[in-house]
Amino acid sequence: MQDKLKWITDEMEALKNAGLLVHIRTISSPQGAWLTVDGKKVLNFSSNNYLGLANHPRLVEAAEQAIRQYGVGPGAVRSIAGTMDLHVELEKKLAVFKGVESAVTFQSGFNANTATIPALVGKEDVVYSDELNHASIIDGCRLSGATVIRYDHCDAESLEQKIAENKDRGFGHSLIITDGVFSMDGDVAPLDALYEVAQRTGYLLMVDDAHGEGVLGKGGRGIVDHFGLHGKVDIEVGTLSKAFGVVGGLVAGRKVVTDWLRQRGRPFLFSSAMSVPDVAACIAAVGVLEESTELVDRLWENAAFFKKEMRSLGFDTGVSTTPITPVMLGKAPLAQEFSRRLFEKGVFAMALGFPTVPRGKARIRVMISAAHSKDDLDVGLESFQKIGKDLGVI
Repeated sequence: MQDKLKWITDEMEALKNAGLLVHIRTISSPQGAWLTVDGKKVLNFSSNNYLGLANHPRLVEAAEQAIRQYGVGPGAVRSIAGTMDLHVELEKKLAVFKGVESAVTFQSGFNANTATIPALVGKEDVVYSDELNHASIIDGCRLSGATVIRYDHCDAESLEQKIAENKDRGFGHSLIITDGVFSMDGDVAPLDALYEVAQRTGYLLMVDDAHGEGVLGKGGRGIVDHFGLHGKVDIEVGTLSKAFGVVGGLVAGRKVVTDWLRQRGRPFLFSSAMSVPDVAACIAAVGVLEESTELVDRLWENAAFFKKEMRSLGFDTGVSTTPITPVMLGKAPLAQEFSRRLFEKGVFAMALGFPTVPRGKARIRVMISAAHSKDDLDVGLESFQKIGKDLGVI
């Protein structure tokens, strides 16, 4: 009998031959500047733990206390019996932190997008989407059934042109969506210019600020704060699994939107709520950020130092203006070999190739954290310099 799954084996072999097979490593230590990965102590350049909160003692203590008081799980979806007073407290604190009318939480940032987009637009509607938007936005658009029109990356003029070309097609609702910080390149969307387009057209404006939460704006309040657009952006989507150090997603903005998502957001209605320790830890994370900008300031200082030194060594760090530092290498096999050699020298920095990034734009993506010390960054720089010379990159 023919193996019905042979095609998967063939595809996996093709990925391996093209240098695109993802090798998933196993971590056996808390997140921090250093990790134990596959049994080896390594410098952590791969985590989205921007502020070092994933193992912060206040978050750990908050999670432990909540477990003792509430147990572990919520027991149901939120619309039936799974909304706990902890969920309500977190949403109130997030709304204050973000400077918005209301916030609602989801199980992940991915779920937040796949809940929000189909709740706002359908098959008679249109979405104008940045061509490099995250997979969760792409999937949310597909689930909605709306017509998707892509505009050139970070280009408000292209957006306006696309709108002009399609304004007479009889669409119902219209939605403009962009990432805030683009996770592969580290560049920031021109949200101020996109807002002006949204104002002129009367279209809804939505930003996915997954990599801006805890990074951009005063004390990490995000891209809307960064551009001074409070009350002007209709929908802010974010994640609690990166800078906040835990897991979960959020939608912030006008109360009418968050109320609607509680009625029509399918992940809210059909998947159990965030777990007790996660919610409690997120509440503690918001508290840490509200009290001081120290961690955010240190993150940016570390990022500026590392980028400056990498460029002085001759590396191409692309167009990033955030702590995300892509080390552009071009070919996927070269990126994988570079990553393998880094690991041998005690530096954990993963290679990224197609389909995560376009063909020919493979890279090592270095994720800088407030948890890194100057000595940590020097260790990483020394390894990059040695391997870069050995492989003829610099």
